[in-house]
Amino acid sequence: MATDQEIDIAVRVELYRQLVTTGVTPSASDVGAGLGLSTEAATAAFARLGAGRAIVLEPGDPSRVRMANPFSAIPTPFVVTAGRRRFWGNCIWDSLGIPACLDVDATIACSCGDCGEPMTVEVRDGRVEGAGIIHFGVPALHWWDNIIDT
Repeated sequence: MATDQEIDIAVRVELYRQLVTTGVTPSASDVGAGLGLSTEAATAAFARLGAGRAIVLEPGDPSRVRMANPFSAIPTPFVVTAGRRRFWGNCIWDSLGIPACLDVDATIACSCGDCGEPMTVEVRDGRVEGAGIIHFGVPALHWWDNIIDT
């Protein structure tokens, strides 16, 4: 019989596998089906992963993931195009993490946090191309005070 830790690792890997393959963040039911687990067992793993800050659950629905860093499950102002796939980043920092995670070139469509001017950031061969400044309005020490609205 698998331990909770072994189940959590398998659930996390399957969550990312499905997300990267389909471009859609799977539910606990989807992940459970991919692993031959019940929805309840996958939801329990989601809860443990959320408590450990490995993922962020959708408020009010522990069977759905809001963030599987660096990916966002909901539309954000940070659209990452990697080949023919599109993903959303939670912020510019996470958006830069998507091509790094996938080891692909990408284009990030976003806007200036100060003036709203549209911006494009290119990632080519692991290097960031484009001009701009990344600003963190909340110190990293406080990101988890309210990770969804940080």
